[in-house]
Amino acid sequence: MAPLEYARTHRNRFLDELITFLRIPSISTLPEHAEHVAQAAHWLADHLRGLGLPEVEVVPTDGHPVVYAQWLGAGAEAPTVLIYGHYDVQPVDPLDEWHTPPFEPTLRDDNLYARGASDDKGQLFIHLKAIEAYLREEGRLPVNVKLLLEGEEECGSPNLAPVIEEHAERLQADVALISDTHILGPDQPSIVYSLRGLSYIEITVQGPAHDLHSGMYGGAVDNPLHVLARLIASLHDDAGRVTVPGFYDDVLPLTEEERAELARIPYGEEELLADTGVPCAWGEPEYTVVERIGARPTLDVNGLWGGFTGEGAKTVIPARAHAKISMRLVPNQDPDRVAQAALAYLQRAAPPTVTVTGRIFHGTPPALVPQDHPAMRAAAAAYERVWGRCPIFTREGGSIPVVALFAERLRLPTVLMGFGLRDDNLHAPNEKFYLPNFYRGIETAVHFFHLLPEHMG
Repeated sequence: MAPLEYARTHRNRFLDELITFLRIPSISTLPEHAEHVAQAAHWLADHLRGLGLPEVEVVPTDGHPVVYAQWLGAGAEAPTVLIYGHYDVQPVDPLDEWHTPPFEPTLRDDNLYARGASDDKGQLFIHLKAIEAYLREEGRLPVNVKLLLEGEEECGSPNLAPVIEEHAERLQADVALISDTHILGPDQPSIVYSLRGLSYIEITVQGPAHDLHSGMYGGAVDNPLHVLARLIASLHDDAGRVTVPGFYDDVLPLTEEERAELARIPYGEEELLADTGVPCAWGEPEYTVVERIGARPTLDVNGLWGGFTGEGAKTVIPARAHAKISMRLVPNQDPDRVAQAALAYLQRAAPPTVTVTGRIFHGTPPALVPQDHPAMRAAAAAYERVWGRCPIFTREGGSIPVVALFAERLRLPTVLMGFGLRDDNLHAPNEKFYLPNFYRGIETAVHFFHLLPEHMG
């Protein structure tokens, strides 16, 4: 296939271009880097025009811009793929833990080290190079493509939903394609077919009207910190199950086929201990480690505060205590319903000595794409042609909000074709991208574009 040969022949140039892209410090969360985020957006737009895409636009938002492009030359009968990626990156702190400067891309042992190398500049660049290979060699693609590349993913995508709403008709497609996940290993590809959703609440336990002297009032006034500790302790039973009434009511059970597929993933308690440093695993005993972290809903306390926490001693009964609580959700669970249930439980369980109030943050629904969806079959076949082995279907414990947005606003299924590795140090010092995966990723994308019309026909 000519586009494959083109991709192999031009690997060195592809790498040089990626290095140029990675040098732009497009940190979306820091206001002092706003000009660099804009620089990256315009660099991308110019690059897309250079590939031969006839319609390219930098779309302004209330924050950082979105880059949109399209090539629709395959005709109305061919499937249309909406490719999503993000060109913004995380801050680099702590800088002194980087072995080389984060925005001076460095090659070591088949790895390219730089902030954004894997998350997500390197992975979105894969699809640009696959598009280039087709347009340069054949003058056309076998599918229509639209690209939506945002600059705010690392700060919560606050302006993405309005862009999707405003341009919903323009963004219509048959399937969305995202490369912002990892595979199981350099020699074992995988496809994420399910993402957990998220509910998030913050609670305040209010006791006295103001802080009190513990010597004068201790023993007569219930301490909000003590109450909060008891409430949090009540959220799980001894086996790790969440005790909030109705928490599991809507959970879509794993099928035996899914459990068999997840059992193929080479990850268990030994790997968990090595990754985390904990002395032993914890959680629902009837589920494996892989199932617990990807296929079961969870509830975690993310922060606790109240009272005196400074140096020295201060004998005080605090007026109030606070906690932040997140809940990871699996298919069929509704974020708002779960958040309301958790808050209601905590308020009911509180003693009459305090009042409990709460705040519910915006949630993200879980996502599930059937493994037998035509686009998933095309993706699996594409991986197999390049890696020489079938990918394993996996569930991801985290959330990618744009997948839910595409499902809700555009009625689009999303194929998650990741090419990163678990040890790529995302959001941490010394982020990297394994270059053989970069090159194989381009070839996989070439095959995917070729195979998709056949599978969706």
